[in-house]
Amino acid sequence: MRIAKFLANAGVASRRKCEELICQRRVMVNGLVIDTPAFLVNPAKDIVTCDGQTIHLPTSYVTYALNKPVGYTCTVSDPHAEHTIYELLPDELHSLHYIGRLDRDTEGLLLMTNDGALEQAITHPSYEIEKRYIALCKGAFDRTIERQMLAGIEDDSEYLRAKRVRSRAAQKPGCILIEMVLTEGHKREVRRLCTAFGLRVLALRRTSVGNIQLGDLPLGEYRPLSDAELANLKQLIYGEKHV
Repeated sequence: MRIAKFLANAGVASRRKCEELICQRRVMVNGLVIDTPAFLVNPAKDIVTCDGQTIHLPTSYVTYALNKPVGYTCTVSDPHAEHTIYELLPDELHSLHYIGRLDRDTEGLLLMTNDGALEQAITHPSYEIEKRYIALCKGAFDRTIERQMLAGIEDDSEYLRAKRVRSRAAQKPGCILIEMVLTEGHKREVRRLCTAFGLRVLALRRTSVGNIQLGDLPLGEYRPLSDAELANLKQLIYGEKHV
């Protein structure tokens, strides 16, 4: 197995970040510094370390759903963060990685896992895993804006596009609810798309990732995914032959 894939599957970081760690000469195999992500390792025999810490593939994989509240940052530690998502989890789940960051002012479904391959697949644009959001916005929305969001726009050298989008009335006067489905996962993509068309996002929630629904999970609470949910998610990602 390539060393970058090994590190990603072990939950160290994303594949790209693991490649950066290797190029920074922070990874060793059997006591030797490795500087190429293509280096091959045998997980059963080789001793892999990153920043001096021995890395192992998990003996079993777990995935949880967390209903992230506003005000919590997706990070392990940050001196500038008032709260982190790991404050919502027991110590035994602090080794889990979040799949797809939600910014501090966004709430909703956040998947947490120690399955690096699953994390990579859900976040990689080529798999086109749908993430559904509901935004409470101030402003006007019409079919012209809908068509332009579906066609896509360029913003800060990135191409932003909604796969599906629709609006409905909100109880708050002068506001609308916009439901948007994305597959790319650019940073703050919903907010940037709305801002580009004169819409001010007052509140934003992610309600689903693939087949996993937020449902009635209370704010700030977490639950393990069921075997059926995981099987359906993997079938959605990899196809039936991989399940």
